[in-house]
Amino acid sequence: MSTTEKAGLETATLGGGCFWCLDAVFRDLRGVASVHSGYSGGHVPNPSYEQVCGKKTGHAEVVQIAFDPQEISFADLLRVFFTIHDPTTKDRQGNDIGPQYRSVILYHSPEQKAVAEQVMAEVTQAGIWDGALVTELVPFEHYWPGEPEHQDYFARNPWSGYCRVVVAPKVQKFRKTYAERLKRPAA
Repeated sequence: MSTTEKAGLETATLGGGCFWCLDAVFRDLRGVASVHSGYSGGHVPNPSYEQVCGKKTGHAEVVQIAFDPQEISFADLLRVFFTIHDPTTKDRQGNDIGPQYRSVILYHSPEQKAVAEQVMAEVTQAGIWDGALVTELVPFEHYWPGEPEHQDYFARNPWSGYCRVVVAPKVQKFRKTYAERLKRPAA
């Protein structure tokens, strides 16, 4: 039995561009116990950041989220997910291009798969995005933790160019859109 199961937590594994962006947003969301950046969906065991960026391992940059389903549902995590990245661009988020930046939901159970299908249909029906969703929906197999320097990157490096130009606007949009769901009041 995993630590998350003992604590009544569930796990979600999501990829939607650079993991620094997803990490920064989900850490602020009430009901989320922890967020870890890493790699999933590839064929090379325990890949490094450099290997994944080399585009030959098949991995996506992902976040693995431990969440309390009594406070936030998997469906609501996905609704946030679909507002903080562009799920209509294959292997790309803005200027970040490559398969490691693909939009992907790695489901941990048949129930998560069904919920993901329902939320994806909801997002499509609502017409939130101009294009069709290209988000992959695949079974979770392995998660490889990212290097320590990739964990909580935005909080530790808010002054970096990438964080100021790419991460900060996504975090600000999230905090404005989901103010009532933040762990602490938006600054």
